[in-house]
Amino acid sequence: MTATPEATSPEANLVADVPPGAMAFERQDYLSLMLPVKKLSAPEIQQLSPIALAYLGDAVYELFIRAWYLRPPKRQKLYHNCVVSQVRAETQARMLRSLEPFLTPTELEILKRGRNAATGGPKRVDAAIYQQATSLESLMGYLYLTDPNRLIYLFTQLNLEPLESGGSTEL
Repeated sequence: MTATPEATSPEANLVADVPPGAMAFERQDYLSLMLPVKKLSAPEIQQLSPIALAYLGDAVYELFIRAWYLRPPKRQKLYHNCVVSQVRAETQARMLRSLEPFLTPTELEILKRGRNAATGGPKRVDAAIYQQATSLESLMGYLYLTDPNRLIYLFTQLNLEPLESGGSTEL
């Protein structure tokens, strides 16, 4: 027996119902896939270090970038190149600067904590760039845990170019 369209839940076919050439994040449904699995209390979140938030935020940010570049379909190497170009510290620092006008005082404080916690970093990257990237990751981790809808809003404010419009794929 074949399932009728009415019997299939919208969540089951999130990717299938996106028109060819459409960007993956034109629909709220895709972003809701990133909601936290476990809800932490406010005191538990306050106990997390900025580095712990950055650790989580790094994964959240990369997941968003990976999902953004899913459409249109590409070869695996091109997927990889697209993602790597966007998750580099230099690009994250640029994304942070583009988001700053949208941030609340609390979010700016999270950025400051993340920036101050960033020590060391790769030798190929200037320390200030590394601190900015870490602060962005801290914010992403914090919002993932505290306000996923706000996180989704900020993701939609990022200046990501679709690959077809000249988005960089160089490493």
